[in-house]
Amino acid sequence: MGVTRSFFIALSKNQALNSGAKRWGLKLGAGKVVAGTDIKSMMQSVKELNANGISATIDNLGEFVQTKEEATQAKEAILKTLEAIQVHGVNAHMSIKLTQIGLDVDPDFCLENIQEIVSAAANYDIFINLDMEDYDHLQQTLDILNILLQEYDNVGTVIQAYLYRAEKDLENLKNVRLRLVKGAYKESPEVSLQEKKEIDENYLKLIKLHLQAPGYTSIATHDHHIIEQVKAFVKEENIPLHSFEFQMLYGFRTEMQKDLAKEGFAFTTYVPFGQDWYAYYMRRLAERPQNINLALKSLVSK
Repeated sequence: MGVTRSFFIALSKNQALNSGAKRWGLKLGAGKVVAGTDIKSMMQSVKELNANGISATIDNLGEFVQTKEEATQAKEAILKTLEAIQVHGVNAHMSIKLTQIGLDVDPDFCLENIQEIVSAAANYDIFINLDMEDYDHLQQTLDILNILLQEYDNVGTVIQAYLYRAEKDLENLKNVRLRLVKGAYKESPEVSLQEKKEIDENYLKLIKLHLQAPGYTSIATHDHHIIEQVKAFVKEENIPLHSFEFQMLYGFRTEMQKDLAKEGFAFTTYVPFGQDWYAYYMRRLAERPQNINLALKSLVSK
């Protein structure tokens, strides 16, 4: 399992394959977990989610950004997506990786880009989530978040439970809307927990802490054991349902997503779209090797 996971994570970082994937379209089974390559197809998916009482957080996919020109193009695409959310009147917000808009090119340039995006989103009353990336980008992301929070209240980020510093970061952001995740990157033992049991325990601890804090809590997990424990906790502690939500990825456990929404829980689906779907899909294969058969069948049929 470890070898398989590492293999697909390595593939996700291959720029040549990413370029080729744009020519393939959503082949290899990616169409199951990516909501189209353009705004029109993505919006149809979001409207279908909304019809089932489910909100969306939209990710306009894009990686391997190495120039200001590429970062500017990504920013403009994000602004167009924000406008589409407003025009279509869908229940949705956006999730953005700072590397996509220039963090690795020039942090100051990236800050200007995200300020423009958050300002536009504020005018539409749309929330912006700064997706957390690997550990090397963690502090930069938090620094930019704290600058944004001085002027805007429609922005938040992600706390990864497998990191040793997660509880301290959570405390520093207790008034902020946060998405809580276990953590998907391969980090060293120097900075992160390595055992599933320990990660799960810390994840549940952080969830309980933020549920009792002022900030809104997004609990992003497909783990039904965690979900059941959260449901028991909020009932026992009389946590209001409007103060938190569950989140899952588009294309995964769709029936459970609908069931949780029917039970009265706020629910948001993470909806990725765009031509740069390749790296995202490889990471999903790394997390769920059972999807490999789907990819292979699609390749053979093609």
